[in-house]
Amino acid sequence: MTTTSNPFEWLGAALGTVIRVIIDSLMWLFDMITGASAAFINGFSRALGVDSGILTIAAVILGLFLIYLGVQRMLRKRFVAGVIWILLGLWLLSALIR
Repeated sequence: MTTTSNPFEWLGAALGTVIRVIIDSLMWLFDMITGASAAFINGFSRALGVDSGILTIAAVILGLFLIYLGVQRMLRKRFVAGVIWILLGLWLLSALIR
């Protein structure tokens, strides 16, 4: 370990160490979030029996949204539109699920 008499070198080293700790902490946090989201998607797709691709997951979300729109239309007493939206959502989900 070398000692320096320049206080600015010490200050720079201390600031660099603090920044390095922050960056390492953020890398750890984002790595944990990435692992958790990958595990969630794999479990979600395995439970539904669909592929874990981004387009398949987006299609599942779209199908659920269509069913939501159908229920919303049914609550607003627009029964024909509600039935159509629900059938479209169910058709999309049935095409995806094995």
